[in-house]
Amino acid sequence: MKITPGGVVAAEWTKFSSLRSTWITAGISVFLLIAFGMIASASFSGEGLTSVDLALSGSALAALSVGVLGALLGAGEYTTGMIRATLTAVPRRLPVLWSKSLVAGAAAFVTMTIGALAAFAVGSAVLNDKVSGLGLGDDGVLRALLGAGLYLGLVAVLGVALGMLVRSSAGAIAILAGLLLVVPGLVPLLPDAISEAITPYLPSNAGSAVMALAPPDGTLGPWAGVAVFAGYVVVTLAAAAYRLKKTDA
Repeated sequence: MKITPGGVVAAEWTKFSSLRSTWITAGISVFLLIAFGMIASASFSGEGLTSVDLALSGSALAALSVGVLGALLGAGEYTTGMIRATLTAVPRRLPVLWSKSLVAGAAAFVTMTIGALAAFAVGSAVLNDKVSGLGLGDDGVLRALLGAGLYLGLVAVLGVALGMLVRSSAGAIAILAGLLLVVPGLVPLLPDAISEAITPYLPSNAGSAVMALAPPDGTLGPWAGVAVFAGYVVVTLAAAAYRLKKTDA
């Protein structure tokens, strides 16, 4: 029986949604976004941050969480050995990678967009009196919240690509954590000229630019940042596709 692209997507969704770890990780991601946004909104009393910035304070940890979700989907079958059965059913191989990416990216986009909207609503309700509140109709607010969902959805796809590239959940998670959390902390140690030139193009800095209402000087604009981060994702997917096509399962 011929396996259609829709059938591969449906199969990957069934695998994805039937795992308890999927729902636990997705729940943790949403919880981190809402909890950190609420705490930051209630406690911050300084200047320089908007209510949107505060609501999305948990986005860095949420990014790591959804990246883990993608990595588990991408590498999980290599850990169990089920990848052989999957590739026997889908001998062209690449539809498996595209379907895993679509499922993880779409699921993360939907859940994290809901999480971002909820974080903004909850954060606005407990916002410190010294911080001016914003509404969804204000310039850039809805773009920033939807952009958070878009960025986090792309992080999930990056996790899938890394998982299928290195074929190890632990390895993919380690690389993802390094890219999103460790490298941004190390770059400031470089000479100022080099650090300033590199910093806007780091994966997490570029991707999260879409969540800023007014990008600070020296950073990328919202859509330029998303484009740069999407470039990282595309390159990683291409590498995963090449290995999937050219090497044994």
